[in-house]
Parts: sequence; structure tokens; C-alpha cells
Amino acid sequence: MAKRVFIGREALEELCRCYPTPFHLYDEREIRSRARALNAAFSWNSGFKEYFAVKATPTPAIVRLLAEEGCGCDCATGVELMLAAACGVTGENIMLSSNDTPDDDYRLAARMGALINLDSADMVECLSRALGGALPETVCLRLNPGGSFEVPDNPAGRPAESKFGMTEEQIFESCRRLRAAGVEHFGLHSFLLSNAQGNGYYPALARLLFSRAVRMRDELGVAISFVDLSGGVGVAYREEDAEADIAVIGAGVRTAYEDILVPAGMGDVAIFAELGRWMCGPAGALVTRVIHKKETYRTFLGVDACAADLMRPALYDAYHHITVMGKEDAPRTHAYNVVGGLCENNDQFARDRILPETGVGDLLFIHDTGAHGHAMGYNYNGKLRSAELLVGEDGSVRLIRRAEKPGDYFATLDIDEDFTAALTRGNRQWK
Repeated sequence: MAKRVFIGREALEELCRCYPTPFHLYDEREIRSRARALNAAFSWNSGFKEYFAVKATPTPAIVRLLAEEGCGCDCATGVELMLAAACGVTGENIMLSSNDTPDDDYRLAARMGALINLDSADMVECLSRALGGALPETVCLRLNPGGSFEVPDNPAGRPAESKFGMTEEQIFESCRRLRAAGVEHFGLHSFLLSNAQGNGYYPALARLLFSRAVRMRDELGVAISFVDLSGGVGVAYREEDAEADIAVIGAGVRTAYEDILVPAGMGDVAIFAELGRWMCGPAGALVTRVIHKKETYRTFLGVDACAADLMRPALYDAYHHITVMGKEDAPRTHAYNVVGGLCENNDQFARDRILPETGVGDLLFIHDTGAHGHAMGYNYNGKLRSAELLVGEDGSVRLIRRAEKPGDYFATLDIDEDFTAALTRGNRQWK
């Protein structure tokens, strides 16, 4: 699948005159298109709800945009809950799906009326303690089925090695305890693969969860309100990868629903999703400029971005396609290592990547960074987090998060009055 650059070189160079590289750039049209495609794919289920995984792109402009398309928020922390609420997402449009959860986060979620997803058996007591015994009417439970989870075109998942979720026995026991404490409705959740390729993951997961939901209803007599398929649907990072077809995925889940839940008299169960990567990944790019070219045993293109702007290649050796702006149709004839300026050898966006001849001053468009890109940024080596910009449906571009300044980096040290005074004196001298 050919990679799409959603802005032209001239427009991008003009943008760089206002906003120095590096920066993350997002395409509003693509984000809205994906949200609409997802909702259409699951329109057969009247209760369907996408809870956008805030961790993927915790940027208010993006969260608000998705809320306009009917999406809720999947949050992992109290701060993400606050972000969702500030974006106008409220009540059961928010899901707290966390692990090792502090009591304060439970209390905040309960005050907001958010749905709460419990990750472990001990969280039943933790939740009760945090809320003074006044449990919510609906609680979700996260299943880890153990063993091996196999889907065509993907490496076998090994749930037993994951820190997330409960065994089936723990799910049933937790359900009994929660019902005895007054919980009336239950959800069932699981996350077994990350960045799953092809169209088979959601339907296979749905069959697993639907069968467990029927057992819970039959053996425990509880009401199952929803099944949450969580995230995990992948994106095509490489040109040779096939993009997941969300319509085919939705149809596959529907077949499982009609095979398992409908015959069991559970045709009113809602389906939830928590897609982050699939929703925003292909709608974002990291824009960076080549500032050095070095020849040793390899040819290195040194850029003004680094792993602090996009951690995935350094952390996972993840592949991100790179387009040299203005040379989209030029032959790819040279092997380069594209590297950043951190004092770490793993700060490399690409190794031996075949690109058109590239030199100092060229703009690089690093694809598919719209999820888990800027969100995973950090300040190692005193690197400052980059700006985020949004290309609107009308082609206009607006700043949705400014770049960090040195003052932001030092802000949490302001309690040290001697340091603050010295820094202020230094700033005057350096200017």
C-alpha cells in the first residue's frame, strides 16, 4: 500500500517558517474518516461505542474531534480522566481501564460516573474500600484466558505472560462478590494482541468473550450489558502491509454475535471498542529536517528530531516509513541510517533504509506517528517535546500544542529558590 503524504512540500516548507521542526502533524480528514468507518462497520449493534484510547494521542483537539464523531474515552489514569472531562466527555462515555490503580483514581472515576474496568481479583476489595462500599451499578471485568491465542497472519499471543487481566476462575469469583455487594450489570473485556495484522483478531476475540459471557449469564445468573473488545487492531506501517478492513472486521464480529449471543437470548449486549492506534496512527506524521550528514561505516542522516519525539523505533525496533519531501517519485538508491541527537545508540529512526539521495536541508515525513508518537515523548538529555499541528478538512493548519520551552523543563524545579535565581541570572547573561 503506497504511503500517503497529506500535505505538499511547498505548504510544508511554508509551515516550517512559522513552526520550526520537528513537529507532529495530524490530518483531521483522515481521523474523522476512520471514526465514521468504524461506527458504520458496527452500526448493526445498537449499543456500539468506541472508547478512544486516550494514551495513544492525549491531545485535547484530537479528543474533542473524536467526541464530535460520537467517540468516548478509554482512560488509564486520573489525569487522563481529567483530560477527557475537560474535553466535554462525561459519564459512561468514559471508561477507566487501568491496572495497579490508586484509590484516588477509583474515586474520581466514580464521581464522574465513568465505567470502571477491574484488572485483577484484588481490585474488588480495592474498589469497595475506595468508594466506602458504595459500588457502582455496572462494573467491567478484564479477562486473561491464559494459554496461547492464535490468529492467522499474526504471531501467537501468549496471554499467560501478560500482566493484564484475571483468570476465568477469578472473573467468576469476582462477579459473585460484586453481585453480592450490589452490582447489577457487568461488562467483559480482554486485550490479547497489539497491532494485530489482517482482519481476524477482533472476530476471534469476540468469539472467546461471547462464549464466556454466555457462561457467566447461565452459571451466575448475572446480566451482561456489554462486551469490550478493547484495542489491538493494527495499521500498515510498511508499504507492503495490507491495511485492516474495518468493514470486514465488523462483519466478522457480527457473525460471531449472531452465532453465539443471539441464540442465547443475549441479542441486546452492546459491543465496545478501544481503538487508538488504528484510529489515529496513519493520520499523523513526524516532520523533521536533516541537519547533518556523516560518513563512517554507514551513511548517517542526522535529523533535528530524536527518540524523545518518537520512541517506538528505539524501544521496539519498530518500522516507520520515511518520505523525503519533494523526492517522492525519485528512485531509491542510497542506504541511510536516520538518527537523532540523543546520547544513545538506539536513537535511530531507520537503519540501512533505502531512500532517494538525501542531504542536509531535506525535510523528512515520518509516517504513522499519530498514535503512540508524541504521547510517549520525554525529556532525556534536556530534549524538549515538539509541537503538534492539525491540518483541517479545509486545508488550513492550526497549532494544537505548542513546543516546550526551557522554562517548561525547569518548571518543576522552581521550588529550589537558589537554582531558580541562578537560572534567571544566567538567562539574562546568555541573552
